[in-house]
Amino acid sequence: MAMTANEIEELLLKSFPNAKITIDDLRGDGDHYAAKIVAAEFKGKTRVQQHQMVYNAMNGKMGTDLHALALNTSAPNS
Repeated sequence: MAMTANEIEELLLKSFPNAKITIDDLRGDGDHYAAKIVAAEFKGKTRVQQHQMVYNAMNGKMGTDLHALALNTSAPNS
């Protein structure tokens, strides 16, 4: 089952409510996306920890409803 970019963004905003999120459908198939997420919750976290936080925010959708999600994560510059 495919997901829409809006569905992905809604899931992410539940965990990162003030994040700036950009979702791109890489193939137009609803199954391969790239996400750029800038969230204060990532401050002080390694890239691996940030990606783990995103996968946790996806509530088990990775590998089932969503095949691929390329991630670009960072904390805001302040």
